[in-house]
Amino acid sequence: MWLPVIGFIIGIVLGFSTDWRIPAEYANYLSIAILAAFDTLIGGIRAHLQNVYDENVFFTGFFFNIILAASLAFLGVYLGVDLYLAAVFAFGVRLFQNIAVIRRIWLAKWMEKREKS
Repeated sequence: MWLPVIGFIIGIVLGFSTDWRIPAEYANYLSIAILAAFDTLIGGIRAHLQNVYDENVFFTGFFFNIILAASLAFLGVYLGVDLYLAAVFAFGVRLFQNIAVIRRIWLAKWMEKREKS
């Protein structure tokens, strides 16, 4: 469970500590890939809280989602259509659904702990 969180923190630290810039023409690809990765991270946290976490599912989903999202963005640019918006919508909806489930799980645990004391 902590592996995704540690990787996320290491990525943020490396991102802020280096002066590496992404060219503007790759901004759409990177932004959608980050959204897909964040969706997978939050989904992994949700799976852990529901006791159904599987590393294989997490890692394959992580890379597959990133590749799928970047491919949609590339295809959209090639066709002249904003296909990346479909990925933004899909990953955005999943992200908020996962966050809502995590909130409910934490709230239920908090209420259970509160009732015991």
